[in-house]
Amino acid sequence: MAYDEELAERVRDLLSARSNVTEKRMFGSNCFLLGGNLAVCVREDELLVRLDPPDAEKAVGEEGVRVAEMGSRRMKGWVFVSAEKVEDDDGLAEWIDAGADYAASLPPK
Repeated sequence: MAYDEELAERVRDLLSARSNVTEKRMFGSNCFLLGGNLAVCVREDELLVRLDPPDAEKAVGEEGVRVAEMGSRRMKGWVFVSAEKVEDDDGLAEWIDAGADYAASLPPK
């Protein structure tokens, strides 16, 4: 499964001010980790975002946000954000910050 290189570059730019950011290919996606904790992944033209589970449940109520499922398994605390919601830089920054802030709140690996 391919991922949108342009979206991945935009994510890189937004995360460049943070420390301890690494990239890794996982789940057929290009993923970004903070302190070894997954924060966001670019999967095709969507964003896979890791959130505190209660925040993820709330986010699913928004248009263009759905529960992340891999196969038949629901991923608790993860949501897919549509390409339309991250078209503009402000929309993308909001989701990147949410995922990165949550990952940064976890103990480093």
